[in-house]
Amino acid sequence: MKRLATLFTQSFEEIQKPRTITVCAMFAALAVVLGYFTIALGDYIKIGFSGIPNVLVGCLFGPVAGGCFGGLLDLLKYIVKPTGAFFPGFTLNAILGGMIYGCAYYRKSITLFRVLVTKLVVILICNVLLNTLWLSMLYGQAFAVLLPVRLMKNLIRWPVDSLIFFTIARTFEVAGIFRMIRGRVAG
Repeated sequence: MKRLATLFTQSFEEIQKPRTITVCAMFAALAVVLGYFTIALGDYIKIGFSGIPNVLVGCLFGPVAGGCFGGLLDLLKYIVKPTGAFFPGFTLNAILGGMIYGCAYYRKSITLFRVLVTKLVVILICNVLLNTLWLSMLYGQAFAVLLPVRLMKNLIRWPVDSLIFFTIARTFEVAGIFRMIRGRVAG
């Protein structure tokens, strides 16, 4: 429990730095642009890559920054390009997902196993359970009707999304981009 408190304290200190906010703003711009390439398959299923910057912020700056970034980015993306009705449950999911990614990756080595497990946790809690609940409430569809399709879609995307993030993260590590951002933010 003490390690978790330290993790949140360090992340809170990170988010107070102007350079951290600047890096987050650049990732937010990237996420908004990536959001324009989202493919909607009906009201219940969307496929896109605008969540990658949220994972990177959690990785670089921790759970507090990841959660704040996720929540604010969800609101920003809705303002810039509204798709469907606004529902605060989706913003809660973005905050929770950012915090989970921050807890899993902040100041830790990024391994394929860690990425697979973390992505599975986010998929089960945020995407499958909570998002399905929110969609059920919004559209009046039975939770049990939506669940199998959403579970299948997320399980199919799980290894693909995990490999995409792992490849990006390892490339950033090898190229020194993470070190450069962390080094400059620390100063």
